[in-house]
Amino acid sequence: MVAEALEAAKMLEAEGINVAVIDAVTVKPLDSETVLAYAKKCGAIVTAENANVIGGLGSAVCECVCDNAPVPVKRVGVCDLYGEVGDVDYLKKRFGLTADVIVEKVKEAIAAK
Repeated sequence: MVAEALEAAKMLEAEGINVAVIDAVTVKPLDSETVLAYAKKCGAIVTAENANVIGGLGSAVCECVCDNAPVPVKRVGVCDLYGEVGDVDYLKKRFGLTADVIVEKVKEAIAAK
């Protein structure tokens, strides 16, 4: 999802919206120091993961910021659905794991600030 996030960042930059892309290498332990620093700096967060959003990176980030620096958080990922088999492009579109969806969520997060 880092490649999709970087593509989304380019798309947003073209619209005059500056974002930061952080590669969360692990969910546990979560790099809460970095998450909180960017929550305070940006005022909103969008997570993107190619897995179920429940119990994954998005959930960990939500818990972290809720307790320490409440900001709007939007999550991009599989929304509690069973997996499927198919080519990568089909699966990305099917489950909303694309730069376009990230851009949409960023705009929602900014509007919620």
